[in-house]
Formats: sequence, C-alpha cells, structure tokens
Amino acid sequence: MLKTLLTSAAAFTLTSGIAAADYSLTILHTNDFHARFEPISKYDSGCSAEDNTEGKCFGGWARLVNAVKDARSRSNNSILVDGGDQFQGTLFYTYYKGKVAAEMMNGLEYDGMTVGNHEFDDGPEVLAGFMDSVGFPVLMSNADVSGEPALADKLMKSTTIERGGEKIGLIGLTPQDTPDLASPGKNIIFTDPSEAVQGEVDKLTAEGVNKIIVLSHSGFVVDKLVAANTTGVDVIVGGHSNTLLSNTQERAVDIYPVMVNDTAIVQAYAYGKFLGELNVTFDDDGKITEAKGEPILIDGQVVEDAAIVSRIGELAAPLDEIRNKVVAEAADTLNGDRDVCRVEECSMGNLIADAMLARVKNQGVTIAIANSGGIRSSIDAGEVTMGEVLTVLPFQNTLSTFEVSGQTVIDALENGVSQVEEVKGRFPQVAGLQFSWDPSVAPNEGRIQDVSVKDGDAWVAIDPAATYKLVSNNFVRGGGDGFSMFTTADNAYDFGPDVADVLAEYMAANGPVAPYTDGRIVKK
Repeated sequence: MLKTLLTSAAAFTLTSGIAAADYSLTILHTNDFHARFEPISKYDSGCSAEDNTEGKCFGGWARLVNAVKDARSRSNNSILVDGGDQFQGTLFYTYYKGKVAAEMMNGLEYDGMTVGNHEFDDGPEVLAGFMDSVGFPVLMSNADVSGEPALADKLMKSTTIERGGEKIGLIGLTPQDTPDLASPGKNIIFTDPSEAVQGEVDKLTAEGVNKIIVLSHSGFVVDKLVAANTTGVDVIVGGHSNTLLSNTQERAVDIYPVMVNDTAIVQAYAYGKFLGELNVTFDDDGKITEAKGEPILIDGQVVEDAAIVSRIGELAAPLDEIRNKVVAEAADTLNGDRDVCRVEECSMGNLIADAMLARVKNQGVTIAIANSGGIRSSIDAGEVTMGEVLTVLPFQNTLSTFEVSGQTVIDALENGVSQVEEVKGRFPQVAGLQFSWDPSVAPNEGRIQDVSVKDGDAWVAIDPAATYKLVSNNFVRGGGDGFSMFTTADNAYDFGPDVADVLAEYMAANGPVAPYTDGRIVKK
C-alpha cells in the first residue's frame, strides 16, 4: 500500500508554480540517537571493525558528519535540528554523560534540539550541564521549570533563528509522562502538549514569525494530535516513538512527510541510521506550498570522516575500564548456552527474567518474557565484569513495558515454543509465570498446555480475558522473534534502561548469584 501512495503523497503541493517571493528551506533532522557514536549493526547494536570495513555497518557519527555535509551542499538554506534523546544507550553515555553529545553536536553546528525524556535520566543537573556546553538552543515548551534551580531561566520554551534573511520559530516538546519515564525530579510540572505548542505559536506569531517548526519528542501519535489541535505549526520534527517515515523503505510506518491539515510531520527512526531531509517551500505569508523529502540511509556507502573516526577512537579508549569493571559475583556458572536456553528453562534465562521483573515490579508489572536469542553467553563462577554482562546481553536492547490480555500471553508462549526443533531464539525465558508445553503437538496447534500466574503467594491459572502488565525488551515488544502479538499492545513503552544494566544492578544487589532453575517451564 505504501508504494501506491508515493506518486500522490510523496510530495505535498498546494500550488502549481513557485512565485519569486517564495522561500525554500531544507530541514535536516535526527532523533533518538541514544549515544550510538560508533557504527551500528543492522540490529542497531554494536558493529565490529571487520564488518564496518566490509561495509556492513550503519550510522556512527563519522558517517553522519559527511551525510550532513553532502545534504547542506544541496541547499541554499538549511537547518539541522534534533528531536531529542541524544542521551543513554551505550557506554559513551554511561561514562561521559552528555559531554560527547555536546562535543559532536557542536561540531556539526546544530541549530536546535528538544529535550527528550532520556535527557532527564540523571536528573536536571546533567541536562543543565549539557545545555551549558552546547552552542544551540535546547527547548521544552510543555513544562514549568521555574521551580527547578538547575533549569530555571535557562531552558526556553521556544526561540527564533535566522536563515537566508528569514526568521524561523523553533518550539520544543517533551513527553507529558516524562516523570514516569525518567528522573526530572519533583520541581518540574509537565503540561498538555497541544496547549503548550499553541501558546508558543501565538507568541511567535505576535512577534512577526510566520515559519514555525516544532521539535517534538512526544511520539508519532501525539505529533498527529498536536497538528490536528493547533494552528500555525508548519512542520513537526518528531522523536520518541522511533518512527520511520519514508516513501521508499519497506519498514516505514507511513509516508514522508505525513500531512495533517497544513502541518508536515517527519521522523527518521533512531540510532543515527537515517538523516531526515525535508525540503519545504513557503509563500510570502509563511504558508507551506510544497513539502517533500526522504530520510537518507546512513549505510556503509557513506564515507566516514577520518578526523571523527580518530576522535571517537580516543573517546572509546577509557570505556575499557567500564568493560573490565567488576560489578558482581557468581557463586557458580550461570548457564547461558544457546543449546540449553533455546529449548528449556535455564539459569541465565531465569536470572535475566527475574532481573527485568524486579526492575519494574513497582509499576504493577507481574510477568516477564525474555527471548533466548538475546542470551549470547554464560558467566563463569567468580567475579563478574561489566564486559561479561555485555557479552551475555550485547544488543543494547532496552526494557519495554506494556499491557496485553491473558490470551495474548498464551499466544506469545505458543510462538515461543513453535521452533524448538530448530533451536530458534524465540524460546521464552519467563518470570512471574509458569507454563507447560507438549512437543508432540504440532507447532502453533496448542503446544502450550497450562499457564499459571502469581496471585499473592499462590499460583493460579491465567485468565485469557484479563489484562496483564508485562516486561520484555524492545526487540520482542516490536515483534522480533515472531512475537508479533505484542506490536499492538496497550500502554507500551519501549525505551527503558539497557537490559544489560538492569542485569548488572540486579546481580550486584543479590550476589553472590547462584544459578537456579525452579520448574517454571515444564516439558511434558
């Protein structure tokens, strides 16, 4: 269906010709970079030097620099903006916090950025330090920060920049539920996005600004609501939902740009894999007459900037200290062998699932499901380094919470045991859940026999009609390993902490960790 829309919707045009007074602007944009300064694999995780040399990797700041340079050369007037969540996701953030992001973004001369929820992961003070280090405005309209000393009189709701003799208004937008997603503290009051945006649009319009761009870290659904509920917004550069809008990519959620009333909405997935490039033409009154473009895939064909490669290498050197850091102790070998974990309950699977559940239990989550394909190693007895944890969980998957019916849980388990004969990674390791399965039954024909959940201290049969809160990782929640039944889950949030960090912290708090299996998975 996507391809059939291209000829009619790839470009939005209201007029057949362009008058002499029209103004053209190229909006280059990134979002949800999540500290992926080094190249990434097709799975959005780390990519080896060998694979990078062979052109199998994507992204990395060294490629982004040249992609931006090339895009700027195609335009008389361009701006570069970011939709938030530069923070969190790799050891570059763990070690440097926002310092590397500030250095790299300054080097690329960004024109503006909105605050993502992960910019609050280490409190307002780290965000404030980042803002002090960058040479561009960082914005957030839908919050009252006057009571937060670190950000009061520093974090603006909107601003104006000038390009090609024209003023352009920029407005920032952050998830209204950021207090539930990060650590902004108790001094910041988050407010309705549409009302906040309209207030800033009215202010900018009164100042004579008629070209207005919202930098929104609120997700594609909210962006469409803001576009529908406000007037005067020309473009929304999105983030937070890691949505790929494209006219050519098979996995695109929608076309690029999506028009809602007179507002063009764009977003460019995440992790530096794409650089968004939207070309907009305005008439003399600041109305969009044309909006067209396409995210640029930052693949192995994009040449890396040699100076940036060298600098990232320097910055990466101290990260080995983290990789070698002892974070826990194992009382005996924790078995993560694929030939075990992909066919039955295993001690590493139990540990990971229990760690995930413990991290979000205070949110009312009662069930954890982890795919065994995400478990890549065992851990020997003795001291456990962060490097060992990262070897077990190398994919930089994040904690994902969501709500589904009991029947959906059963369907997920059925998928999990459907390819055991092929030792596939979809086999489920679980917590807060017990189930039995019969391999003599044909795949997807009722192998799952009994499923029980905790009710206080007792185990009771799962209710297919009831709603349960689950935790998994973003790969599984997004339909990976055949878990497509989770893609339509309610109240989903896919951008929690790295599962490796969750495991390391759980092991540290509960060590020395002894391996255990307790019959939560029974093969009949």
